[in-house]
Amino acid sequence: MKIYASIDMEGITSLPDYTYVDERVHNYPYGAQIMTKEANAIVEGAFEKGATDVTVNDSHENMTNLIAEMLHPEATLISGGRKPLSMMEGVDETYDGVVFAGYHARAGMPGIMSHTISLTIRNMWINDVLVGEIGLNAYVAGHFGVPVIMVAGDDQACKEAEDLLPNVVTVPVKKAISRSSMHSLHPEKSRALLKESIQKAMAQKDQVKPLVPPKNPVIRVEFNNYGQAESAAEIPGCTIEENTTIVRFEATDILEAYRAMLVMIRLTGTTTYS
Repeated sequence: MKIYASIDMEGITSLPDYTYVDERVHNYPYGAQIMTKEANAIVEGAFEKGATDVTVNDSHENMTNLIAEMLHPEATLISGGRKPLSMMEGVDETYDGVVFAGYHARAGMPGIMSHTISLTIRNMWINDVLVGEIGLNAYVAGHFGVPVIMVAGDDQACKEAEDLLPNVVTVPVKKAISRSSMHSLHPEKSRALLKESIQKAMAQKDQVKPLVPPKNPVIRVEFNNYGQAESAAEIPGCTIEENTTIVRFEATDILEAYRAMLVMIRLTGTTTYS
């Protein structure tokens, strides 16, 4: 059995705010260590349950956060920021299950450090389905026929996953008090729970169906201001919906929609003065 694990950072145990997930700020080294240890708990549990291959994709910010020297030696690591499929780079039809760990709730919702991909985004839809990173990445896995079998993060991320993915195993490692405060499990207890939960998820993976994306999906991204929307709409085929900051792109498949969104994000990074 092959397992693919996309590891984000905001939903990692005991990390309450941006000082733990921004490489330029003082608490970041602690955050990177805890993130790597939680990845290891999932990898170890998967191999003990019979996995033959576990791929770990570093999926936070510049995507160079996991400490390779500390990572489980039997895991393979995908790292680096310029990946064509970003948080889902490397997934394909050969995997039996996908795991999201360290994940967070979508933009505009309660939850620790909740956002969707970038702080420039207010909302995102695939056709008429409002999605955050959980939904969008689950659609990419579903494109390859692979189910998301486990999601770990704060309680709000887990709730979002349960609403989208029937029978998914969720692992709430902390409870949001506000967007930047939490009630957290101890990291050791969390790692034990993650190890136990991946084994449960693998045992009942056939109860979870892939989130199959629509054919020729329309991705709609709502930005915080009109200048950002103008920058994103420079992509050929993108249009701004009248009297909104929503940029629309009609894609041939979910992979093209995903890549278009990534380019939108890069273009909006050049927008100054809100």
